Amino acid sequence: MDYLSHNIGINLKRIRKAKGMSLDVVSEQTGVSKSMLSTIEKGDANPSIGVLGKIISGLRIELQDLTQPPQKDSYLVDIGKIDPTKSVEGMYQVWTCFPISDNRTVEIYRIDIEPGGVYESGSHGERTKEYIAMLEGELAVRLEDGVHVVKKEQFFRFESDQPHVYMNTGTEKLSFMSFFVVY
Repeated sequence: MDYLSHNIGINLKRIRKAKGMSLDVVSEQTGVSKSMLSTIEKGDANPSIGVLGKIISGLRIELQDLTQPPQKDSYLVDIGKIDPTKSVEGMYQVWTCFPISDNRTVEIYRIDIEPGGVYESGSHGERTKEYIAMLEGELAVRLEDGVHVVKKEQFFRFESDQPHVYMNTGTEKLSFMSFFVVY
């Protein structure tokens, strides 16, 4: 079984169940036989473009909804096993834990900043908020309205449609989680 047939099978079944539809109902709406739909869902068929066209038209979905990698219900990120997405030696490291492309509403980062380190960030666009959860150390966040200090086990929220700067003014490395939310 190739990855595309696998993706189509898993996504078709997920979409059908999310819509509360039986194979019989999907067959009626798409004009594709129940046995063919079942074979596709099992990943045992390589459906033609014509069959895919009937499915996407009948279910009112996009082709990419069927072909994209299936969504996982759970996913573990181990910072110790992935490379930082941004890094400046002796200043900071940034790991993208969950990119915005996962769900288009939330993006999650882990950020470590060395003593004296500064990490400048631009605006994240309109209708975005950033939530910070401090893990270790003390973070100074410079915004348009001034500098805000966030300590270990504290949380901070701000509108991230403005340039902002993260600063470690302490003597120990700091670590925090940053959550960007589009609303």
